[in-house]
Amino acid sequence: MKTTKYISILILLLTLSFVACNDKLNIEPEQNLSPEAATESASNVKKILNNIYAVARDNNSYGGIIQSASELIGNTGDITWNGTYTQPAEFNEKAMLADNSYVSSIWLNAYDVSNQANIVLASLDVFTDNDEKAVAEGEAKFLRGLAYFDLGRFFAKPYIAGSANSQLAAPIVLTAVMDASTIDFPSRKTLDEIYTQVIADLTSAYSLLPESNDVYATKYSAAALLARVYLDKGDYENARTMANDVIGNSGASLTTTFAAAFNNSQNSDEDLFAWQVTSQDASWNALNEFWAGRDFGGRTGNPDVPINAQHFTIYDDPNDARSQFFYTTSRGTATTKWQYQYGNIPFLRLAEMYLIRAESNFRKGTSIGDTPLNDINELRLRANASLFSSVNLATILMERKRELAFEGFALFDAKRLGQNVGSIPFNADRLVMPIPLREMDVNPNLVQNEGYGN
Repeated sequence: MKTTKYISILILLLTLSFVACNDKLNIEPEQNLSPEAATESASNVKKILNNIYAVARDNNSYGGIIQSASELIGNTGDITWNGTYTQPAEFNEKAMLADNSYVSSIWLNAYDVSNQANIVLASLDVFTDNDEKAVAEGEAKFLRGLAYFDLGRFFAKPYIAGSANSQLAAPIVLTAVMDASTIDFPSRKTLDEIYTQVIADLTSAYSLLPESNDVYATKYSAAALLARVYLDKGDYENARTMANDVIGNSGASLTTTFAAAFNNSQNSDEDLFAWQVTSQDASWNALNEFWAGRDFGGRTGNPDVPINAQHFTIYDDPNDARSQFFYTTSRGTATTKWQYQYGNIPFLRLAEMYLIRAESNFRKGTSIGDTPLNDINELRLRANASLFSSVNLATILMERKRELAFEGFALFDAKRLGQNVGSIPFNADRLVMPIPLREMDVNPNLVQNEGYGN
């Protein structure tokens, strides 16, 4: 028998309640639920789909660790690690070890999301309602595309527009694994192959998903994520197209104040997609855990990630609400963005789309949708900051930093813009996560990233 118990793509996390409550006959014991029973009805498949959101929103993934990892690895002095955990300290020091459990969790959860999405996609024939089938397919592809996007960004050297991008990234697994005997040992694909798959998934999701879908992914969630992906690739024309579509057609609007975009129990008018958080969740809000003071649910670092004086030099107007969105604890300054322990986690905000459209239009010398100046001033007006009379690329990028600070963009922006992280080159080995040791131990076809041994 293959030694597969440590292989991340095996993790299904199928809940034990897939059999419908009104199915009184021939109910299999829950602890022995077969893969066939788990996917025998549309209702059961939708439960699997709902569980994918829970896995992705786990504190070890988009519930906080992914965003915090990007901020700490990309940190140039704006923040400090004040906590006792060694894993985030390794991020901040750019000295990650292959057995870092947070790195392992990011990898494991991404393949858990991917495999469960594959299960949904392989089970679409059980749907008799074509609209429900399309939504299920679209949501599964949105979540799978997201998972591979960040696997590529964390585990590969930066994407360079116009180059082959043959640097190794992560395995791509598109076949559902529901039986350990079918497991194989995939090798890593190139970053170009990862991005091709991501764009294929998200483009399909965009065509399949409805314009509104309660708190789940919508057509414009997919468009917003595509805008982010295209921006990361340096494909400014497509980034501009997607961002402009979202701004013009999604129905979303900037919240009336900057503060109103955060710490909400329900999605705000600005949210294109947010991870849902409640007091009943099995997983916690790790952004609150690390970035909030103890009085608001944070850890003993109070906060574990304090904001340093250097950060405040980016604000050019003392009246800018974003420069005031902080509070002081006994051990430092905390951002107010993650103050509410049970607040939803904004993930795709309309503000980001204005920034993407402004940057893309500026780089292309166009004004599709609106001018870069007007888009930037739209955000500054909302923040009560003085308006600009003109903008250039530097002012657009600085506005991006003001607006999106501490939301998980630091490392990724440094890589895509070719900006060094302190004295560390943007394409250095130290800014790429190691392939987790447990994966290297069981998969002979994986090649370790440079700087981490073999």
